[in-house]
Amino acid sequence: MLNFIDLFCGAGGLSEGFKRVGFNPIAHVEVNKDACDTIRTRAVYHYLKEQNKLNYYYDYLKGRIDRDCFWGLAPKAIIDSVINIEISKKNLETIFKKVDESLGNKKVDLIIGGPPCQAYSVAGRARDPKGMLEDPRNHLYKYYVNFLEKYQPKMFVFENVPGILSARNGEFLEKIFKAVKRAGYNLEIPPKKYLNSKHFNVLQDRKRVIIIGWKKELGHSYPKFDEIEPKFKTKTSIFSDLPDLKNGEGSLGVCLYKEKSTEYLNQTKIRNGIDFTTQHIARPHNDNDLEIYRIAVNKLVLEGKRLNYASLPKRLIKHKNLKSFTNRFQVVNPNGVSHTVVAHIAMDGHYYIHPDIKQNRSISLREAARIQSFPDDFFFEGSRTSAFKQIGNAVPPLMAEGIANRIKEMLMEKE
Repeated sequence: MLNFIDLFCGAGGLSEGFKRVGFNPIAHVEVNKDACDTIRTRAVYHYLKEQNKLNYYYDYLKGRIDRDCFWGLAPKAIIDSVINIEISKKNLETIFKKVDESLGNKKVDLIIGGPPCQAYSVAGRARDPKGMLEDPRNHLYKYYVNFLEKYQPKMFVFENVPGILSARNGEFLEKIFKAVKRAGYNLEIPPKKYLNSKHFNVLQDRKRVIIIGWKKELGHSYPKFDEIEPKFKTKTSIFSDLPDLKNGEGSLGVCLYKEKSTEYLNQTKIRNGIDFTTQHIARPHNDNDLEIYRIAVNKLVLEGKRLNYASLPKRLIKHKNLKSFTNRFQVVNPNGVSHTVVAHIAMDGHYYIHPDIKQNRSISLREAARIQSFPDDFFFEGSRTSAFKQIGNAVPPLMAEGIANRIKEMLMEKE
């Protein structure tokens, strides 16, 4: 079995994909408590699945047992392998000790993960008057390299936003390459600079820089990924079977489907055999925003055009800035691939308006998770806001699975 460590793991979208193709997680390291709780819950899910005892997981989702009782169904080592601590210089030895406890006599074949992207993102640099140059997150890659040096995996996968290519005119990317090479690894970025989740059958246009590295003696090169466009429409494929909601409606708990599954949902295993999901809950909106939503949906559906915020009736305009971010109200494409789901979805839903004007709301937690290709039985711990943030920060599991398949092939061919 191929063992991996997931750093800066968030809610575990990347890990979920690697788990699907047979990789074994040794440890997950993440600073956010809710994300760690999500990882623990999913880890117990995978354990129970292997034991043919998923009925206990469904009992948890249905509120029949509490979380402590649910987590107690798995060996303590599984819970302890999720390390809720900031990756920093002062914490590094503590983290190494905890990873070593989980590792035992096994070896690490792979390290995956990517430091928080805000310091490298174009949007983050635009908002910060100093261009994020003094943000300490710029240097988190150094700790990633520390893990490579200590655990000497055969390969690694380093994920980040396209902005890392241009951050400080490419200086940070150059530093990452130099540090990794000093640690004994060769590494490459995709031939076209980034990979797009839509080429992994995810109904989302999400570009990510996926740096792949390997020990120099292995002599690998960057794997080839097929660019296959998704075949199914967003509205009819991933929203149509979920109950209609008005703004502020829904529940974090059990939700029954209103229709049978679709070819796309079955093919991607977003729906995977059970007759319910959870967290189909929509945030509330004020009357002003709801009127803008109706205008935005009508404009897209009837005219095929996106709303320009500055073109709204003056009585609806509440922001002074009418020159930038004029696309702040955006509808999820009902006839194709969605635009990128980002962590800002935790702040408001204006950038993710549901395409059905009768529902007139932003998308629900479950709908956001589906756009990210999370399966319907994946449960996000924490508040609604926290869950939105976890979803927005995640690597789509389908994309991760596609990457994991290639990494597995590369590791196996050198055995």
